[in-house]
Amino acid sequence: MAIDSKLILRRISLDRDRIEDFSSYPFNIEIVSNFHELNFSSPVTFFVGENGVGKSTFIEAIAVSLGLPPEGGSQNFNYETRNTTSDLSNYLRVSTYSRCKTKFFLRAESFYNFSSEMDRLVQEDGFIELNSVYGGSLHECSHGEAFLNLVKNRFIDHGLYILDEPEAALSPQRQLSLLILIDELVKEGCQFIIATHSPILISYRNGEILDLDNNFKKVEYKDTDIYRTYKLYLDNPLGMQDKLFE
Repeated sequence: MAIDSKLILRRISLDRDRIEDFSSYPFNIEIVSNFHELNFSSPVTFFVGENGVGKSTFIEAIAVSLGLPPEGGSQNFNYETRNTTSDLSNYLRVSTYSRCKTKFFLRAESFYNFSSEMDRLVQEDGFIELNSVYGGSLHECSHGEAFLNLVKNRFIDHGLYILDEPEAALSPQRQLSLLILIDELVKEGCQFIIATHSPILISYRNGEILDLDNNFKKVEYKDTDIYRTYKLYLDNPLGMQDKLFE
């Protein structure tokens, strides 16, 4: 598929000549050691794959390469509760257009840390305006409500949004709500890169699914392991349990 000239992030590539040791982490991860270049061709790109394949490592590296904090937030946040970031971002080259209004990294596993940092900025540093930008304190609502409040209030047109397993906080109904928000933002010139295990999210009709278990191979929705596994189980849950528990 041809590269869409309206995309904010066009390409990422690995500067392999600068890597001295492919036997050390994170370069010993198969998806990294085999990686050369990835061209984006859709406003919504999904990274799928089994646990441990390197989805979060890769999506974190893209975010950090774009100047975003590894624990989540916009380019205006600068905080760290624990340094677990890999060196991969130092070897990634990103090619972008200049019309991006804003960028944001939303990471499920460290969303609590981001919410705490936002409260600290309001209470200790006097950035009261953050309450209106983010729809109030994110700690004062449920995890899922905080996720959706952030997307509704903070995500604006012509933004680049990188999401790592956003479904972790969302019920199936709320995942459908997130799909609506994503579609509205895509129509306003936004781009999303999403690592996920959600059969609901990857069903988005204007998205492209890349399978990291197969070196970023493009796959159709019904050919993903996610879809096949959920369908196999939901079509016959008791029969599947008979096989699983024998």
